[in-house]
Amino acid sequence: MANHNMFRVSYLLLLIAFLAAGILNISLGSVSIPFETTVKSLLGYTLENESWQYIIHNYRLPKAITAVLVGGGLAVSGLLMQTLFRNPLAGPFVLGISSGASLGAALLLLGASFLGGWFSFGLANDLSLAVAASLGSFLVLLVIMLVANRVRDTMALLIIGLMFGSITAAIVSVLAYFSPAENLQRFIFWSYGSVGNLSWTQVLVLGTIILAGLLLSLFTIKGLNAFLLGENYAQTLGVSLKKVRYALIIATGLLAGGITAFAGPIAFVGLAVPHLTRQIFDTMEHKILLPAVFLYGAILMLLCDTLAQLPSSAKVLPINAITSIVGAPVVIWLLTKKRKMIF
Repeated sequence: MANHNMFRVSYLLLLIAFLAAGILNISLGSVSIPFETTVKSLLGYTLENESWQYIIHNYRLPKAITAVLVGGGLAVSGLLMQTLFRNPLAGPFVLGISSGASLGAALLLLGASFLGGWFSFGLANDLSLAVAASLGSFLVLLVIMLVANRVRDTMALLIIGLMFGSITAAIVSVLAYFSPAENLQRFIFWSYGSVGNLSWTQVLVLGTIILAGLLLSLFTIKGLNAFLLGENYAQTLGVSLKKVRYALIIATGLLAGGITAFAGPIAFVGLAVPHLTRQIFDTMEHKILLPAVFLYGAILMLLCDTLAQLPSSAKVLPINAITSIVGAPVVIWLLTKKRKMIF
């Protein structure tokens, strides 16, 4: 009973922090807008200053929602992979899904100069980059699914996923070597990651993908808890390891692949947030961990994006750099304070 009360209090504090981080993210930016004006606009009031109204509803609000989807989705996919592989260093990208998305983006941005055809046409389309990255990640996901059908050992699947990542990274390096400077620069900017360039339509598409991944994750909770006890013990509980593995791989593919396609490869969040959540909630029950990890990931990404956009400045720092600079010391501090890694 005491633990349940503690979890309720922790969830309440998380929700308050989530709302505060969201409003802070929307209220700060290169254009100074009073905090109370931002809140009034979010509550549905029409502002006299039309430019402020436009900035809040067409730039800052979709950016904040994107940050929530990206942070929460990456954190959940990290939790799924760490439990599946029973490895605290596993993240959402260990299966090579992110590398597949990078390969798709690289073929479009770097391959256009010597492949021509559709690749050159695609450069002029705003959605083409997301489509190319999605195709790359799902192509790798399809191969992983075929391999998972033949390989029964989960750790072997982890190593094969890492090898796929190495192969795609090598192809991207070859493409980058022969690419013109202008295309290479565009690919590098994409690889920095960003949550601020999506339209409402793109946010809706990303939200649908994330929702599908999260719903699939919810159906694997029993299997996730059983995986922590070992594969043999899970089988004695009547858990179908094959079905759970497929479900986890598809859910991770939807979450990590969709996010990388729309926001670029964003590091650290998927690896670190599950550890941060376990340190505070101190439980291995995924029914409690899953929503908590999503909220922690969303809060972290909102705060990182607030810092990245440098309030009152037109400059925006790479979100990848901020997630690592802010997050890594927090994880080191937490692990040092607790003197052990809960896993």
